[in-house]
Amino acid sequence: MKLSLGPILYYWPEEQIRQFYREIADSAVDIVYLGETICSKRRSLNLEQWIEIGQQLQAAGKEVVLSTLALLEAESELKSLRKICGNGTFLVEANDLAAVNICAEQEIPFVVGHSVNLYNQGTMGVMARCGMKRWVLPVELSKETLHELQQHRPDGVETEVFSWGKIPLAYAARCYTARHYNLPKDDCQYRCLDDPDGILLNTKEGQPFLTINGIQTQSAQHNNLLGVMEEMKAEGVDVVRISPQSRFTPEIVQLFDQRKREEITLQEGMDAANRLLPLGGVDGYWRGEAGIQPTEI
Repeated sequence: MKLSLGPILYYWPEEQIRQFYREIADSAVDIVYLGETICSKRRSLNLEQWIEIGQQLQAAGKEVVLSTLALLEAESELKSLRKICGNGTFLVEANDLAAVNICAEQEIPFVVGHSVNLYNQGTMGVMARCGMKRWVLPVELSKETLHELQQHRPDGVETEVFSWGKIPLAYAARCYTARHYNLPKDDCQYRCLDDPDGILLNTKEGQPFLTINGIQTQSAQHNNLLGVMEEMKAEGVDVVRISPQSRFTPEIVQLFDQRKREEITLQEGMDAANRLLPLGGVDGYWRGEAGIQPTEI
């Protein structure tokens, strides 16, 4: 199995982004996804600068993929989407059907992101005929559903699973971060920059529940599938995805690589991972249960 690093889901300053990918260039990651997937107002880097970073990572031996927005709301965003799909250099991760349509019309191969509702064999077949080369299992689906879909996976299509990081749950036209700071969406003052891993939302009882990230809602806890890498391999999973956080991402990549190579035991890996998880890990969706269920070994 290969290791991938998903796109940064948060709003970081340019230098933080560049330093992050300088570290990733020396990591065990095989595939790196680049670009903005949440909000078009996050403009630390433009497309040319993302491609520049992609070329640097490619020179370091990484496969590079450019990711697209999961929710488009304006003509300007559609214009930017066309530029990404037609970049002519890197594979594209299509995170909504507009991106799928553009790539299909121009016969551009693409990855189907986890925000696209690929739930059954019929949809998988349609996407493959449109040019899909890899798909990412929607985060709420279980191992059982993955097993069923793998039985009908078209030849030449790879499977990827979101295996580490706060779980992307929903997208909305409303910006929850702006609302948190009592600001209108159109004058948000780029407050996402103040929260490099999103804003934790607790229940009235004080229990961690969700994370606010602009228009995106995530889990409070981290999805942690480090303990089921052998199960994923047995199910024919080709790529294990790690979602970036502002802290400890290189360490997490190293843990997944060590488990893949069987250089550490399962218990050693899980113990090390838990030390990096202040709110603990969850894996309920993988087991067909509520996603908030704590990780089991």
